[in-house]
Amino acid sequence: MNLASDNIAPAHPAVIEALARVNEGAATPYGKDETTARVEALLAEIFEHEVGVFLVTTGTAANALALAQMTPPWGAALAHHEAHVMHDECGAPEFFTNGAKMVGVAGADGRIDAGALADILAKNFWTPPTHVRPASLTLSQATEAGTVYRADQITELFGIAREHGMRVHMDGARFANAVVSTRETPAALTWKAGVDALSLGFTKNGAMAAEAIVLFAPELIEGLAERRKRGGHLWSKSRFIAAQALGLLENGLWLELAARANAQAARLTLGVAARGLDLAFPVEANEVFVWLPAEIHQGLQDRGAHYYVWESDCVTPARGGRPREVMARLICSWATPNEDVDAFLSAIDGAAPAKRASRSPGTPLF
Repeated sequence: MNLASDNIAPAHPAVIEALARVNEGAATPYGKDETTARVEALLAEIFEHEVGVFLVTTGTAANALALAQMTPPWGAALAHHEAHVMHDECGAPEFFTNGAKMVGVAGADGRIDAGALADILAKNFWTPPTHVRPASLTLSQATEAGTVYRADQITELFGIAREHGMRVHMDGARFANAVVSTRETPAALTWKAGVDALSLGFTKNGAMAAEAIVLFAPELIEGLAERRKRGGHLWSKSRFIAAQALGLLENGLWLELAARANAQAARLTLGVAARGLDLAFPVEANEVFVWLPAEIHQGLQDRGAHYYVWESDCVTPARGGRPREVMARLICSWATPNEDVDAFLSAIDGAAPAKRASRSPGTPLF
């Protein structure tokens, strides 16, 4: 009954098999191997675009290195004020950019609001040489609130950013979940909407430790190989990173696994809503944020449920909590079994002091 994170999931058997295959014999080191070349070709096919591909093993490395390619030390990277790059990467973006400033932008449900972005860029504190220059915009897909950006929403934000000469980066730790959710193509959600660079996540979606920096703007490629090496993120035996990506990308497994995770989150959402519990955010990928009365939260803890208690100030008033409620973040992965979802819902039933009113069938959940 562990719904704490998709990072708790095991590596998919296809990934383990791919690792075993590349473990046979020798291969050219430092990304010059056949497996890496196959991943590069496959990503170009998937995204319908020539791409520069740089493999790393953590999402933090992917985000920080990509942002460093487009943000000088005297620049600013703008992100949603609750984004992972703002709070959960221990200053890595600032470190790899040699001191660029991270600037938070408001927006409900984890998404940057276009009006808020336009307003902050219209302010007069960007004047050189006394102020930093807005250099990049980074979008989380899916967001920290479990919501997703549609292609038209990305295009709108890109238009505002490009008016100010900014590049656009996407933190795609859960990009596969967003592709499945929106039913749009990887191309439509990235370069066709104005994205210059994508941190494409595999680790949360069946890999052991694999992420890819995917560059759609060729002028961003120069220097990234050296930046990755200088930062200590170039593996000599990098075929073992590539093999994980290949095992997931071949035959569309990466999207199949994301669909499983999203489906379990939808199933969980129906269950908590049927028990009269309120959602903090719309459920659009594999994360469910639900308000739990204190007694139910304690009862779930006593029954061995694992999840994170969350805090957020981008909840719309209509979805706000009540006194003595906590926001619980529940995440489903490709490996979340029906039994875990059922056990969690049964634990709510056991923890509830009295039966709560169920939502009416016509109440939107997503």
